[in-house]
Amino acid sequence: MIEMLSAARCVMTRDLLVVMRNKSDAANTLLFFVIVVSLFPLGIGPETALLRAIAPGVVWVAALLASMLALARLFAADYADGSLEQVVLAPHPLGVLVAGKVLAHWLVSGFPLVLIAPLLGLQFGLDSDALLMLVLSLALGTPVLSLLGAVAAALTLGLRSSGVLVPLIVLPLCVPVLIFGSGAVDAAASGLSARPHLSLLGAYLLPSALFGPWAAAVAIRIALE
Repeated sequence: MIEMLSAARCVMTRDLLVVMRNKSDAANTLLFFVIVVSLFPLGIGPETALLRAIAPGVVWVAALLASMLALARLFAADYADGSLEQVVLAPHPLGVLVAGKVLAHWLVSGFPLVLIAPLLGLQFGLDSDALLMLVLSLALGTPVLSLLGAVAAALTLGLRSSGVLVPLIVLPLCVPVLIFGSGAVDAAASGLSARPHLSLLGAYLLPSALFGPWAAAVAIRIALE
């Protein structure tokens, strides 16, 4: 068990180092998220009630679209240079190694969105409870986007149109995450309990975390055969 966790950590560290050498990929995702969210207050105007009403949906849709930007490249670079084959031939379970890659992807593309979301939420006039719920919902929901995206990226590995196919596969699967995530923020902003929405997000995250990496591993093996 310790050896598998160590192997997953090595894969994660390697992917993070690769991203640090090419910081534009991570910056593009964050910049896209900031621009999309910031455009709505500028376009709608200073109507506080309307901004608060649309804030949960706007932030969550922007987070979903921003996460799509880097999904197609999750395995593409390793597939192109042959290092993905070495990962498959490693003595450790491929699903564990894929989990390390997915975690690295979330740390680069999902975690920064969670950190900056409260600052963007202030543009919509959200109160402290709604901002806290925004952070919690994104922290539970964005890992699901990475996990489902890993399966889609593995299924389209090696295809020329993978950049188009990945969003087509992932977006319908992420509709429940979008509904529950924005619903949690909306409930907190309305003074209601957001626990049911968070529970449903957690229920969606658990099977995604348990089965997502292994499903992606099977798809990778098929693509390399």
